[in-house]
Amino acid sequence: MRNFLLTCSLIVTALSFSVADSGPETTKPADPSRLYEVRIYYPTPGNYENIIDRFRKYTTKIFEKHGMTNVGYWTPTDASQERLIYILSYPNREARDASWKAFGSDPEWKEVVAKTEANGKIVAKVDQIFMTEAEISPKIKASKKPGRVFELRTYSPAPGKLNDLIARFKNHTIKLFKQHGMTNIGYWLTTQPDESGQPKLVYILAHPSEAEGKKHFDEFRADPKWVKAKADSEKNGPLTTKVESVYMKPTDYSPIQ
Repeated sequence: MRNFLLTCSLIVTALSFSVADSGPETTKPADPSRLYEVRIYYPTPGNYENIIDRFRKYTTKIFEKHGMTNVGYWTPTDASQERLIYILSYPNREARDASWKAFGSDPEWKEVVAKTEANGKIVAKVDQIFMTEAEISPKIKASKKPGRVFELRTYSPAPGKLNDLIARFKNHTIKLFKQHGMTNIGYWLTTQPDESGQPKLVYILAHPSEAEGKKHFDEFRADPKWVKAKADSEKNGPLTTKVESVYMKPTDYSPIQ
């Protein structure tokens, strides 16, 4: 009897470790206070590479110095879209504002600006999107698998449909993405409501290549399980009004590659 109980105990322990170490897509309770910020930098003419290089040599290190977490840095695969897209995270909004204030007044940063903008400004415009982790998100962490491309997708929910959209991702979409060779990197909700008064759903997938990503998405859309899940969830109308997608490649200094 004692040996039987010991065996049961060992099995339970082994299963516990197996669940805890189920890989990079393991979900966890979202941290509602942690703030994420997408920042998109548009260069002045001829300064695209200068922006990317300034981050490589200086900016990311000074961010870390002031308590900002570098999540990922990417550029669009479409060469005509000259922009740097990156994500930072902070413990909360107050910490974010304090970090940026300290960063802006840092003498080291001021020297960098003076050196890199001796011939004029290199940034024409900066877009910002503030977000919090969605409950459906896997653990967001640094991961490097050379050669991958990433896809930033933004969903605008139909009026009153955000919860239904989240439920569809939770119960169907995320698992089907994985089955079709797509890696779920992170899911967020914007803190600024859209025209319908709801947050947008923002997420990032990783693909072996852009061509394979598009192929996998076509296969996903044709999957009978997805066709049924979509039809069942949209009996009272579509769950989204707009879907945006940007394929991206990571910079050499991105924590996620």
